[in-house]
This record gives sequence, structure tokens and C-alpha cells, in this order.
Amino acid sequence: MTNKEHESIIKEAKEADFCIVGAGPAGSILAKELSEAGYLVVVLEAGPLMDPQSEWVSDELEMNKQLAWTDLRLIEGKDPIKMGHNNSGRGVGGGTNHFSAVSLRFHPSDFKVKSNEGVAEDWPIDYEDLEPYYSKVEREIGVSGPKYFPWEPFHGPYPLPERNPLNAVAEVFRLGCERLAIRSSPAPLAILSAPYNDRPPCTNRGFCNQGCIPNAKYSALITHARWAADAGADIRPNCMASRVIVSKGRASGVEYFHQGQEYFLKAKVVILSASVVETPRLLFNSSTAQFPDGLANNSGMVGKNLMPHSSHDVYARFNKEIRPYKGTPVMALTMDFYETDPKNGFARGFIINSHGFRPVSFVSQIAGHYLIYGEELRNLTLDYNYYSRITLIGEVLPDVKNCVTLDGNLKDQYGLPVPRISFSYGPNDLAIIDKGIEKCKDIMEAADGRVEYVVADTAHLMGTCRMGNDPQNSVVNEFCRSHDIPNLFICDTSVFVTSTPANPTLTLMAIAQRTADYIKRAAAAREI
Repeated sequence: MTNKEHESIIKEAKEADFCIVGAGPAGSILAKELSEAGYLVVVLEAGPLMDPQSEWVSDELEMNKQLAWTDLRLIEGKDPIKMGHNNSGRGVGGGTNHFSAVSLRFHPSDFKVKSNEGVAEDWPIDYEDLEPYYSKVEREIGVSGPKYFPWEPFHGPYPLPERNPLNAVAEVFRLGCERLAIRSSPAPLAILSAPYNDRPPCTNRGFCNQGCIPNAKYSALITHARWAADAGADIRPNCMASRVIVSKGRASGVEYFHQGQEYFLKAKVVILSASVVETPRLLFNSSTAQFPDGLANNSGMVGKNLMPHSSHDVYARFNKEIRPYKGTPVMALTMDFYETDPKNGFARGFIINSHGFRPVSFVSQIAGHYLIYGEELRNLTLDYNYYSRITLIGEVLPDVKNCVTLDGNLKDQYGLPVPRISFSYGPNDLAIIDKGIEKCKDIMEAADGRVEYVVADTAHLMGTCRMGNDPQNSVVNEFCRSHDIPNLFICDTSVFVTSTPANPTLTLMAIAQRTADYIKRAAAAREI
């Protein structure tokens, strides 16, 4: 679609049944499901609509700029979050354009942490509520995985067989685990191991985090968003939502910017799938006399309980070449430390996975963290092929002090207040990190590596608009419907109640599928 054609659509469209803000995995799934049900759906996406074959390149620097959300954020707290490639995505497809595609189901224990362990909060849903949607998503996107997955609750089989062969980074990791009697497994991945749904199998280019040009890796861009458009959804790129308009206690539409102009789209239902930062930002910026603290915020919980994963990288040098650039970044993992172990003295746990890396990220991450320069930096760069990495994915407990707010003194290019993001680890989070790093070091040393660098990082933002049964303590109900505004839904990882140790994307997609089914039922019954 040309800019001229796109501009005419914006001027002509006057009303939608559903306006969805954000074309990441959740927004794209909702758009597909609702469009296929015959509803008029408009999706507003702040970033571009990209063509992997003509616009993406195998270049770390270029693609990190293209795929990450790089707008200004103010960060603070004892452990300020780096708002870069690991924690953002911009454009149709969102973060799935550059994620590692690890596709894990949450465990039953994740949904009842407060009841079972006395920390955090319980989800208003159980694993059983999501189980059929996990299966549906895995089939739709073609998850590949081992014949038998060792950990509860799902042992397989997956729609496609596991990816083979494993890369050297995964082999090193599995060797260390084997020598320590730690169970490990090939990772279930949303990356094809065989032709599937008109997409080719992976050829191990290794640029998964820079965008998969052949389309072997799942992204919402090449699947759900495309299917939504085929079903009649109007997906509008480069449209930055600025305000949800409310009239008589109901959402009436969304104001947004496109090419320097401001527009209003009237809608019967508004769904926010804009991300952990942008969704509360939009709610705050839409405050009215009726909702002075922001929309959907009678509980005061909008923006609260921000949860990243602790994502610490452990690098070891080996006496043989590893060549860490080869193959898919994450090809093996262990979940032996996922559940609470009473001997640890802390609640919950962590995952450890092998993690390949490209040269630019390797040098910049280590040099930036350790302030390495000159001859030492040159030697580090020359030794790149001798390093391997494993990554800790640690659960972070919810804390109302970790939050997203607005800074009224600083405006962005649209004239909107800039988000202020405050984060500090709590004692339980730090205990998980310490134990996880210890295990990472043990695995590397058992594989004959010499640990030289440990770099603190975060990934996978969650929280800020959590779901719950109690309107005084949550923002949306179990179907992502606002407690305060009946035709406003929020469906992104902001609704997560706990972070769990598992990568969140598959669970988000299952929640989106479940929410879509609920919305279709409610709309058919005229209950929205």
C-alpha cells in the first residue's frame, strides 16, 4: 500500500467495530480472530509495516535500530531497566520480529503463587484455562520441539520435530549439564524444522534477533497480522495512538497521529495491546474528570508491578573454537531450577539456557559493562570465537514501587508526556540471581570453560495492568476486560500477574486467543 492510498483510507474510515492499538502478537491474534468473525477491525500500529525480504538485512547495528522501540524513556531506580532491543519492539509484529522464539508454557504452580507460597498474587485463571489455547497457538505457528520434554506440565509432542543439529553453544551447555547431572533439553522454538504453512525451514543463518529474512521464524508480521489483513482487517502502520476518548463511561474511540496529522477513529470497542510501557502511558494520558488518575485506574494499579526477567549473561572462554555465531541463538535449556526449592531460602526460581551471540553485541555488551578499551578490547574481539554464553532467566516478584508513570515536564515528538520507568530488584529477586549465576558458572566450568564475564541485563517486560477478580486490586478481569470501562480491553503482557521463569510470548498468545473467544461470545450476545 502506498502512502497516498493509506492516507485516503485514514480519511475515509469513520468507525470500526474494534480498534486495536498495537500489532504485536496479541493485537494481531485479536485482529485475525475478530476479522474472521466478520467484524470491522482497525489496528493502529506506531511503527512501520516492513517487508523482511526487501527491507531487512543481516546486520546487527542496522536491524537493532529498525526493530527496537528507541523513543525516549526516563529510567530510574536501583536497577534501571535498559529500554533497548531486549525490552521493546516497534512495527507490525512487535517484539516477535526480533525475539529468540523460545516457546514455553507456564507451569500450573505459576498461577497460584500466593496461595501455595505466600508471595506475589494469584492469577484469576489456571493452567487448564489456557491449555487448549497453548495447543492451538503451537499448531498455528509451527512450534518445533523434542519428542519428550522433561518438565511439567507438557511433555509433547510438538507440531514439528526438534531442530537439529544443535549449535556448539548448545552442545557446550548440555555437556556441562550432563556432567553435573542437571537435566537439559533442546528448546521448543517457534522456528520451523520442516516446511510448514507456506514457510520454509530454518537454515541456521543465526540472525533470529535481527529479523528472520526467510520467514522460518514465527513473527506476527508474517502470520497473524497477514491473516488478519486477508480477512479484512485494516492494519495502519505509523499511527501513534495518543488518547482513548471516553463518553458516558464508555470508550468511544482513539485519537492518533499519522504523518504529522491528528485523527480520531470512532470504535464500539477499544483493545489496547500496546506493550507494558505504552499501554499504561496511553491510559494515563487519557485521563478525564470522571477518571482523573487515568482510564481503568479506579484501583490505582495502572502502571504498578512492573516485572522484567533478570537476564544475566555468563561468558566463558574455552581452549577450542566455539564459533558462537552459528545457528539459532537459544537451542537448549534446563528448567530443573524452575520451581521453589525450600532449601534455597527464597521463593520461585529460574531457567538457564544456551545463548549464541553475534560479534557486535558480544563486544559492546562486555566492553560497556566492564569499561574495556584499548589493547584489552582488541584482544577480546580477536578471541570472540573462543567464547560461549549461557543466560539466566530469573523470576521477578511484583512490587508496586516498580512502576511506569508519566513525566509531565518532558514531551516527545508527538507532544505526549514521556514515560518514566522505575525499577529496583527486591531481596527475593537478588537471591534468585545469585543462585542462578552460581549454577551458570558451575555449568560452564563443568564443560571445561573459564568464566570471565557476567553481565547484568533484563528482558521480557510484564505487569503494569494486571488481571484479577478483585476490581480494587487489579485493572482487568480474567478475560482482559477493564473493571471500570466495559468496552475497553487490555491484552498484552501488562496483564500478567507474575513473571514466572518462562519466556512470556506463548502464554501471551494463548491469553489473546482466549480473550478473542470471549469477545466474540460477548459481542454476539450484545454484552459489550
